[in-house]
Amino acid sequence: MRVNEAEFVLSATDLSALPSDGLPEIALAGRSNVGKSSLINRLTGRKKLARTSSVPGRTQTLNYYRINGSMYLVDCPGYGYAKVSRETRRKWGKLMERFMLERSTLNLVLLIVDVRHPPTKDDCAMYEWLAHHRIPRLVVATKADKVGKTRWPSHVAAVRKTLAMEADDRVILFSSETGTGTDELWERIGQAAERKSSGIHS
Repeated sequence: MRVNEAEFVLSATDLSALPSDGLPEIALAGRSNVGKSSLINRLTGRKKLARTSSVPGRTQTLNYYRINGSMYLVDCPGYGYAKVSRETRRKWGKLMERFMLERSTLNLVLLIVDVRHPPTKDDCAMYEWLAHHRIPRLVVATKADKVGKTRWPSHVAAVRKTLAMEADDRVILFSSETGTGTDELWERIGQAAERKSSGIHS
């Protein structure tokens, strides 16, 4: 996909503040500091569209980015970060649960993991939860540039095994540094955006 327009629209901590224009939404979920913001910047070709930080837990809201006026990428709060309070983690979890179960315009969730390491317990719990609720999902294994190409198949196999992925679910290798996987990921996002938004929650 050619990105002609990409803009930050809003940050929200409540579903009532989310856009009501009916555009399809693609959410990014993953542990804190896994590279969701960098992925958004690479996909859109804008180095500073989404703010990146070396400090885990920086994203504490649902951040909406409108792409070509036709869809949203939604950066969700990272999970698994122990240094925020238990109450904050509870609020983040509740916000994400309501967003993913109740948001009728949500067409796909990108589960972002680090290909260098087996998925964490939190990653496994998120995948299991998405699968249980039959929410369309796509696993994106980032930081592919940090692993030799000859080792990609074994690392992808480890991701699939650790997450106990369903046979039909895909893993896309991605690198925010080199752009590996960008075209394939946009293809999948485009296909998801074309689906009727009510498909997940019907």
